[in-house]
Amino acid sequence: MLLRLLLLFCLVPLVELTLLLWLADVTGWRTTLLLVLGTGVAGVALARYQGHQFAQRVKSQLEQGQVPAESPLDGLLIFIAGVLLFTPGILTDAVGFVLLIPFFRRRIRRYL
Repeated sequence: MLLRLLLLFCLVPLVELTLLLWLADVTGWRTTLLLVLGTGVAGVALARYQGHQFAQRVKSQLEQGQVPAESPLDGLLIFIAGVLLFTPGILTDAVGFVLLIPFFRRRIRRYL
């Protein structure tokens, strides 16, 4: 487990840096900077919106006397998406946006 975490914390930044340098080489550093900032702002706003919807859904279920069974995992995935989108990078943004799409979130929830 420790080896996997070490690989994750070493490989992900290396891949992110490689992708950012490649993108800057292809499009220019200003475009790359705007893309990273734009996806970060848009992603965090979308994650915040979905987080608010999640909180309203849980509140509604609790008011109806229902136990929110799958909702806590949805909330966790939305939170992880927000953290990934706040982290600058291409790979983390892509994974963060995928986690915000309900179709993929349901599939990931079933897997977990």
